Amino acid sequence: MFKKAVEARSHQRLSGADRKKLKRSLKNKFPRASESDIDSLLPPKVEIAVAKFQNRVHVYGVEGGFPIFFDIDGRGTDIFPTVYALWKVPDLLPSFMLKGGEVSRYIIGGADLMFPGISIPAEGLPSFIAGEAWAIKVPGNPAPIAVGTTTMSSTEAVKAGLRGKALKIMHYYHDLLWESVECPYVPNAGFFEDVVFEDPTLSSLQVSDSYSGANDSSNDQQNGISDKENGQSVDIADVLSEPSSASVAQTNSGNEIAEEIAEHVDDLKVTDDGSADQSIGEDQHALSTEDVDTLLEKCLLQALHTTVKDKDLPMPGSTLWSNHVLPCRPSGITLDIKKSSYKKLSKWLQAKSSTGLITVKEDKYKKESILLSVNRKHPDYSSFKPEKRQVEKTVQTGVPTVSESRSLKMLEVVEVYKPSVHVNPILASVGADTGKLYSASEATDIVFTYVEKENLVKQTDKSIVVLDPILCDALFKGAIKKGTMYPTEIHKRDLGAAFVNRMQAHHVVTRGSESVVRKGGLKTIQIMTERRQGNKKVTKLSGLETFLVDPEALASELQKKFACSTTVAELPGKKGHEVVVQGGVIDDLAKHMIEQYGIPKRFIEVLDKTRR
Repeated sequence: MFKKAVEARSHQRLSGADRKKLKRSLKNKFPRASESDIDSLLPPKVEIAVAKFQNRVHVYGVEGGFPIFFDIDGRGTDIFPTVYALWKVPDLLPSFMLKGGEVSRYIIGGADLMFPGISIPAEGLPSFIAGEAWAIKVPGNPAPIAVGTTTMSSTEAVKAGLRGKALKIMHYYHDLLWESVECPYVPNAGFFEDVVFEDPTLSSLQVSDSYSGANDSSNDQQNGISDKENGQSVDIADVLSEPSSASVAQTNSGNEIAEEIAEHVDDLKVTDDGSADQSIGEDQHALSTEDVDTLLEKCLLQALHTTVKDKDLPMPGSTLWSNHVLPCRPSGITLDIKKSSYKKLSKWLQAKSSTGLITVKEDKYKKESILLSVNRKHPDYSSFKPEKRQVEKTVQTGVPTVSESRSLKMLEVVEVYKPSVHVNPILASVGADTGKLYSASEATDIVFTYVEKENLVKQTDKSIVVLDPILCDALFKGAIKKGTMYPTEIHKRDLGAAFVNRMQAHHVVTRGSESVVRKGGLKTIQIMTERRQGNKKVTKLSGLETFLVDPEALASELQKKFACSTTVAELPGKKGHEVVVQGGVIDDLAKHMIEQYGIPKRFIEVLDKTRR
């Protein structure tokens, strides 16, 4: 399931009521777990966080700690423990024992478990029903390596001669969910004693962007069809189904790593030491109010220097906090605004605004502080030296990382200029390429290079440039009315702008690895809400192709985000498509395009016809 990277829609702490609701769901889902087992996984005095993804998957864990449970539909009915949780409480789920270690390499490669790969005990096959959560273990070790759901009941399995798929794997050791906890593998016995756990966060989770439920799986098996998600059976002793395409790419790129992991699966040891949770709890209570205030100041300055760009402003305070300030906190430290002297995010931002470092405005409709500008000449900003953080690079073939998936959504728009027939003589004179695209600063440098070469600066006034015939024609030929005298000189401050205005404006639009050059000004994205029959509202979105946004992919994303139907239609008489969303979501849709796709606000045109 955890095979593709998907951005988390939101990150938040669980309230007391939600925390109790989660524990009730866990007790109902896992009757084998005692009260102490649940408390060991979700300590009472530690903040519990949840990351919500666009495919409805929820991942729960200790804030600043390890993912403990994941909910595949976000409704609390299909909750599964992670491998890390099963290592702490091995008997949380019933488990199948593999016949041997050679089978485990396919499991940790992403394959589903087939019945011939299960070691049947002497008393016979244990009783189970379809859709139950079971773990997988290797002989001689209580540490599970995967968790999944049964595809049929034990009665059906016996009737089928113990052939076919036994368990659909949801999560396994060293999949992308495991990698998100940054737990390095050490191939030694006493695994837990030898590993040093780094600081994992829920914000780096990677989740499959599609999930086919048990019904889809059973239907595919009845039809004799297995898609990429369900896998296909192979002839290797009919033990396991073939991994999905993403898993195949990953496994082929790292066969040696997979073999080494499989060889040492038997070495995994379970320990009762709760030092990880204790250290997390100690970190949360070690900081005083003054320490938290100082850390907030440092994280804000780090964010303003590194990730907060002027082109992204204005920015909601919640976005500043979750996407910029929190990622700048030191490894292993939990940053809680409630434990500062400010208590609330809005009060903290207003306090920083009163010092002149930033400018903040209160949105009276949304009850939220908005960051308008950053004073980059402020003494605190100038004196702060941002830390250079090294990013660990991992090689994964065919599996995009979270940072890569984020870069696919980030947009960059650069205004460039193409030389025209008017300015070509100037470029040719200084040896510049007349077929190249130039930025405004590069074009200005070219004209000043020409001025210096031809010695056109007025001797009596160094701020004035004397126009020779070539430069005069480049700047004013065809732009001066007949009968009007051509100017003989121009001020230096006006020279660059006049020269750039004589060139053809273009825009380079870049999203991820894709880049296009568009002539002239960019057409805006148009978002319009109107009424249809039955007084129903629909929101139309067009102009997406200009900014390299796939209408089909966006429609699917908005359908999940707003829980409504969406369609894609070709624009009549025009090139391009429009996305139609059921409901009046014009404000939320504009915000989504700005925050998730990086569309500058000036390129979004909003029209609500229902307010007229």
